[in-house]
Amino acid sequence: MAEIRRAHLDSQLWKPPHMRIDQSAWAIAAARQEASAGLDVSFSQNWEGLEAGLEDAEILICQSKPPADAIAKARNLKWIMITMAGVESLLPLDWLPDGVRLTNNSGTHYPKTREFAAMALGMLHFQMPHLTTAQREHAWSAKFDTLIAGKTVTVVGFGTLGQATADAARGMGLKVRAVRRNPALHDLADEMFQPEDLVKACAGADYIVCTLPLTPATTNMVGAAAFDALKDGGGVLNIGRGPVMDYAALVERLDNGKLSGAILDVFATEPLPADDPLWDQKNLMIMPHMSSDDPGNYIQRTFDVFFQNLDAYASGNPLVTEIDRALGY
Repeated sequence: MAEIRRAHLDSQLWKPPHMRIDQSAWAIAAARQEASAGLDVSFSQNWEGLEAGLEDAEILICQSKPPADAIAKARNLKWIMITMAGVESLLPLDWLPDGVRLTNNSGTHYPKTREFAAMALGMLHFQMPHLTTAQREHAWSAKFDTLIAGKTVTVVGFGTLGQATADAARGMGLKVRAVRRNPALHDLADEMFQPEDLVKACAGADYIVCTLPLTPATTNMVGAAAFDALKDGGGVLNIGRGPVMDYAALVERLDNGKLSGAILDVFATEPLPADDPLWDQKNLMIMPHMSSDDPGNYIQRTFDVFFQNLDAYASGNPLVTEIDRALGY
């Protein structure tokens, strides 16, 4: 880079160790990147020392919504990178000054999501939600089916998580229908649909996988109409955000047999309260929001996304993972 830029990194100690952006993690990442030579970097923890670090910093890398007063005082700040993909906890963005750009770490989760999606689709196909329910009830209740190849999955949301899911599905021989705002064709999808055509996209499909971000427009987007459009005995997977799916409608269809099983990795309240009835719902498997995080590579892949954006930033090009203020993702 032609000029030295100041960047400040704040690590939140309540985060799991594999997600922290501390000096040791930065040193490993910086050693791989020539662009790091053009950065003057400082560090803080749990926001202590943040204001001092931002006195002349142009870039902030942090792990949660930063204190608004510190951001307002940061006169040189031009760009904030949040080291997570979902940014609903930052909304509304009224704390973000005009002219300050915001990016996430979209792309970090692709490899782990691809593996998890393959596992989960296989589990839905082999009726594992039903079989775990039968095991709890001490019931010998076999379910048989043909091969998964040739079946159809509708992937709702087609960013990193959706494309990783489609990648896994195609590798298993599934046909992929993708739902996203941009109707342009994609190599990983056999058919593309826009959100207003969600029911059409689900018509006769064997599975629906939700990878949507949470915004006012996506809340409860996947519900009764989408479930009813699936083939009888269809399966459901949600790895996006809990509130984008109508769990009451899901439970009703698990109870009446319209759906054969569901796997949920995300919930409106996390951890899911111990007294939540979903824990005991038949034909449902609960995952503790673990589908996409790779503890061996998470933070280094996050830094790779940062440096990819840094190259674009230094060249005056659009940032690769920039958040659209209007859309909220």
